[in-house]
Amino acid sequence: MKGLKGALVFAQSGGPTSVINASAAGVFIEGLNSENVTAVYGAAHGIRGILNEEFYDMSKEDMKELELLKNTPSSALGSVRYKLKDASVDDTDYKRILEVFKKYNVRYFFYNGGNDSMDTCNKISKYMAKSGYEINVIGVPKTIDNDLYGTDHCPGYASAAKYIATTVMEINLDAKVYDTPMVCVIEAMGRNAGWLTAAAALANYKGLGADLIYLPEVDFDVDKFVKDVEEVCKKNNNKCIAVVSEGIHDKDGTLICEALGKAGARDSFGHAQLGGVAATLANLIKEKTGFKTRGIELSLMQRCGAHCASGTDIEETFEAGREAVRAAVNGETDKMVCYERKAGDKYEIEYKLLPLELAANTEKTVPLEWITDNGTGVSEEYVKYALPLIQGECNMVKEDGLPRFARLKKVMVEKR
Repeated sequence: MKGLKGALVFAQSGGPTSVINASAAGVFIEGLNSENVTAVYGAAHGIRGILNEEFYDMSKEDMKELELLKNTPSSALGSVRYKLKDASVDDTDYKRILEVFKKYNVRYFFYNGGNDSMDTCNKISKYMAKSGYEINVIGVPKTIDNDLYGTDHCPGYASAAKYIATTVMEINLDAKVYDTPMVCVIEAMGRNAGWLTAAAALANYKGLGADLIYLPEVDFDVDKFVKDVEEVCKKNNNKCIAVVSEGIHDKDGTLICEALGKAGARDSFGHAQLGGVAATLANLIKEKTGFKTRGIELSLMQRCGAHCASGTDIEETFEAGREAVRAAVNGETDKMVCYERKAGDKYEIEYKLLPLELAANTEKTVPLEWITDNGTGVSEEYVKYALPLIQGECNMVKEDGLPRFARLKKVMVEKR
């Protein structure tokens, strides 16, 4: 619907990234400058903030602090993992959201997140349309997993990939200084898609990478892994660096972290909570070989390492937030902002809009033809794809040698 005038609400959901707040900065700054937007609100803790009527008035923030959001990691407004039931099953939350939107005259809603968040965004958009309430809903993508359908890459992925590649290079130099055996198993995030683990190939491109790389797109065999490590050690003075996705699984689909350990908890979306596979595999190699081993879980560091963020990622993500507002003001709704890489040798992207129902709950995995060496490596094609994404520095403001992150006032809007 074009020509709408009313308040804007922006909310963040799912796992944080080092650049998620760059999207927020883009939405806030563009929204504050739009004649069609009468108020700019940030919802506390995603969809829960809307249900609980907990909004921050972003017009009360200093512009300097909003600019600093571009280099501030994690979710400045607070995040959430909250799954909306289908409205046909239970429309209680939807009725409440509609009530709140009407109360605050919200005509523009932006939800910032990954697959599950786009599903939430899509459900809200469809319900509002069915209810006859005029509002433009746009999904702002975010996920270090890089698994959102329809976009060349996802905001946050490049910075996490750059962090992983840099860390693998540093570990490579550290782990090989002694004349004694050493096997390092490094665990990167990635449930069903191995984009983050594949980033280790960027370190290989610089000659300081991993000997073995395992993605969840290919079934993982524990016995084969042991043999792979032993073969590398024979050729490499008893040294080996292996990088594995946290979501690697056997041919039956059982997660290795569960097959060798024990079943873990599940989140509100029903996903198994991953982690610990590096330590488990490192212990296994130690038992089999007697070598010194280290299991290294990159965990939260890979998604919030803002000091190592990609300048390209930051600027693209900021612009994605601005593009979302422009699209909504121009009448677009029920869409997600996405990136399309232009043809040619020079890396350039343009922003496109994708129907939310296509983005919701659809995962983009690493092409199988990019997985090489019997499932233990990644091809040159991946390097060509990823290398342009990690270019540029973060230009982080420092105080006393430490990062100066944004300090938002978070002035609450008075409930009506």
